[in-house]
Amino acid sequence: MIVRVVLAKLSPTMEEGAIVKWHKNEGDSVRVGDVLAEIETDKANMEMEALGAGILRKILVPAGNKAPVGTLIGVIASSDEDISRVLAEGAATPVVSAPAAAVATIAPAPLAVATAPPAPAVTGRVKASPLARAMATARQISLATVPGSGPGGRVIRRDIESHAATRPAVQPGAKITPGERIPLSEMRKVIARRLSESFFTAPHFFATVEIDMDAAMALREQLVRARDVKVSVNDLVLVACAQALRAFPMVNARLDGDYFATQADVHIGMAVALEDGLIVPVIRHVDRKGLAEVAREAKDLATRARERKLRPEEYTGSTFTVSNLGMLGVSQFTAIINPPESAILAVGAVRRVPVVDGERVRPGQRMNVTMSSDHRVVDGALAAQFLQHLRQSLENPIALLLE
Repeated sequence: MIVRVVLAKLSPTMEEGAIVKWHKNEGDSVRVGDVLAEIETDKANMEMEALGAGILRKILVPAGNKAPVGTLIGVIASSDEDISRVLAEGAATPVVSAPAAAVATIAPAPLAVATAPPAPAVTGRVKASPLARAMATARQISLATVPGSGPGGRVIRRDIESHAATRPAVQPGAKITPGERIPLSEMRKVIARRLSESFFTAPHFFATVEIDMDAAMALREQLVRARDVKVSVNDLVLVACAQALRAFPMVNARLDGDYFATQADVHIGMAVALEDGLIVPVIRHVDRKGLAEVAREAKDLATRARERKLRPEEYTGSTFTVSNLGMLGVSQFTAIINPPESAILAVGAVRRVPVVDGERVRPGQRMNVTMSSDHRVVDGALAAQFLQHLRQSLENPIALLLE
């Protein structure tokens, strides 16, 4: 039986995909459920499994190329079946060449040497975890050259990290050459399209408040000392936003034609920067979770987002978004609304500043937050009330532990 291997829609916004690598070669036997290929979508690198058994007779879209969703990219059949008609169908679909830089797996601080020869292709015969394979692809490391320390000699994450640490560091200018034309990744294409639509469709307006963070920072230090709970400023903001969204549900609503669609749940997205763009992992039901649980979930999602290991349901369905550039020293900025939401909160750095307290000046800690709102849904007074609630929660942070 001939099985058409069609490029599947692996994320809700995916329109085309790039073949990072094939896990099977032409002539290899294939069973149902075997991983056939690794596909770069607009959000993450996903494994595509076989839906039928037989022999991989033909690969129509080689690794390093991309094609629209629904394209025939391979054919599985028995050795004696005539696949010429199926191949003729596939030949009618254009395939776009994609430079390696456009299809590389995203990983923190990828290592490369400008003069080094290309790493040998990974055939899939080396035992390795999915994460180790992704890291090896991004860092141009052949799995065959990495000793495995996992069960049965399996190559795991620490093996890739140890191997990469012995390689020369990136030379300045080796990765991006001034004046070169760099093709947009699938992720960057979606970012460009969606944010352009958001900014030019939704009438944005911006409101900023300064928050006294003395008590919040003190609580954070107490949690670390008393219970070794690793809570970040962003975790405090996420929980405070959840409480404010519950108090002002219209900020959590969205426009749906001639109706306001209010949301029964509070699902907060948090923008995470990647090498070639950003992704917004979603913490669901934040208003029902404790601070420590939110902190653990946020850390896990952010880590897997940078490794491009999120499942589609983990980066879709948010009702409100928080974007934090404070860790990069940015004191204040405005963010573009993540459609179809109606608001996004831009969080700046916690700064040590002189504060006038009665008749004296003392050191204090302050943080600016700016909310971008869709004026069709959120009026100025409502935005101000939301920010006032947020400020009160962070300035009296014991409430973040009680609710």
